[in-house]
Amino acid sequence: MANIHKEQINCNQINLKHSRGATDNLMQIITQENTDIVIIQEPYLYQNSIKGITSGYRTYTHGNGKSRAAILITNNTIDALLLTKYSDKDTVLLEIRKVNKKFYAASIYMDYKEETDNSLKKIESILQFTKGGKLIMGVDSNSRSTMWNGKITNTRGKILEEFVASYHLHIINEENERTTFQSTRGKSNIDLIITNDQMITDVKNWDISDEERASDHNIIKFSINLDKNTTHGKHLSEPRYRIKKHQLTKFSEKLKYNITKTF
Repeated sequence: MANIHKEQINCNQINLKHSRGATDNLMQIITQENTDIVIIQEPYLYQNSIKGITSGYRTYTHGNGKSRAAILITNNTIDALLLTKYSDKDTVLLEIRKVNKKFYAASIYMDYKEETDNSLKKIESILQFTKGGKLIMGVDSNSRSTMWNGKITNTRGKILEEFVASYHLHIINEENERTTFQSTRGKSNIDLIITNDQMITDVKNWDISDEERASDHNIIKFSINLDKNTTHGKHLSEPRYRIKKHQLTKFSEKLKYNITKTF
């Protein structure tokens, strides 16, 4: 069998809660683990400018005021272009190139105080612009759903579920003993990695880190493997979720009930 060369990009996602301590901790982890790209929500700011980032790393934000979305690139072999038309203080979209491979990466913060549809309109415009290309989004959704391994589904989660299904997107999150968010108020899985059809097979090794993070959000780790023989022909026609066994049982029972009721 021929040896297939892979271009692996090591990635993190984390909400830093505007914390200097969490930022310092992240810089150490980047160095220890050779992280290439970090998708960030709520970065540490001083006078509305991102601070605490290691010199030489490239930080991308856009918009006026208190930025709540950013993407950090530490690897100087990765080229990136900020797409300002689709970026603001809560959304950052980059066109990323490594050697001869291209994909789009977005960092999105969905404000729990705002209507979910406001954020989804921004995502919709990104989907239209990147149509046919590879897209990955790191999202602090502030929404809960059993479809991404939450204990409940709230109204925001139901709206996001329907949006993901209607645009044939895929949530990469897997069932894990840890949650993406935990505090004295409780814990949940609100931080999501979402891809389109073209990108899903390139995303590997998703996990929630058990490392100290100095934030109430855990660090999410994953890798992007850009095979040189990857084609755009292998798409999935249905949204992908990691379904728990008890969720499948409930779905089957509900399906049987509806069939009996209908016939």
